[in-house]
Amino acid sequence: MKFCICNDPFQGWKLEDIFKYAAETGYQAVEIGPSTICDSVTELSQKDREGIRNSAEKVGVEIAGLHGLFRSPTLHLNSPDTGTRLRTKQYLRELIKFCSDIGDSDLVIGSGKNRNVVEGVSYEDAWGFARDAFSECSKLAQQYRTNLCIEPLCHETTNFINTPDEAVKMVKEVNQPNFLWTLDVYGMNCQGVDIVQAIRKFSGYLGHVHVNDDNKSWPGSGGIDFKPIAKALKDIDYRGYISVEVFNFEPDPETIAQEAIKYMKAVFE
Repeated sequence: MKFCICNDPFQGWKLEDIFKYAAETGYQAVEIGPSTICDSVTELSQKDREGIRNSAEKVGVEIAGLHGLFRSPTLHLNSPDTGTRLRTKQYLRELIKFCSDIGDSDLVIGSGKNRNVVEGVSYEDAWGFARDAFSECSKLAQQYRTNLCIEPLCHETTNFINTPDEAVKMVKEVNQPNFLWTLDVYGMNCQGVDIVQAIRKFSGYLGHVHVNDDNKSWPGSGGIDFKPIAKALKDIDYRGYISVEVFNFEPDPETIAQEAIKYMKAVFE
């Protein structure tokens, strides 16, 4: 397992400084939210992309991939408008290429609001829209050596794919080797999911892990017991990223990063 941290709490920091701090603090990787560095990845030239990759390589950290893919209000995976769906799928294709350029890793498909089932679309239609987009894009992602990882999220975030069972149902229907599911500990705890059971039951499809506590902050700062989660991941021989993704950025990024890695080393190692 590789310890990773998302860049979101480091507001105002340059990426190269985040990479350097993460490496010094003991992380092996950084996960990037594209909207924290640009309005659209299409704005970033090949030189920009090479600069991001080189900055990470220089200090010895990997880029674990991308999350928060569809933050723009103009993007919606399950919109009743065909043009919006096509634009969203095309942007996912651009994100795949960007991810490959900077690190060849995982694209976590969260973005709850941008995948909601909305008025004018049935759940069945939304499922079909998403499945077809994921199937097409995962084939492209194979060419670019990246994985797509659907992230079940709690009901307060989205009304579309809330449990590991639903996520893995989608994974099986897409039926591509690089289309997997992401475990988000906070989200699944909110849903009342037996996280340990889900890890064991769906181990063959698990591609990425986000760790966060029930207070939306770093693991170990709230009430979730991560020891059985860590044991289950060890038991299935999970070798992917354990990525700290917080939604509460207080008190500061340094404290979040330091306290999270201290707890993870105690529990996961």
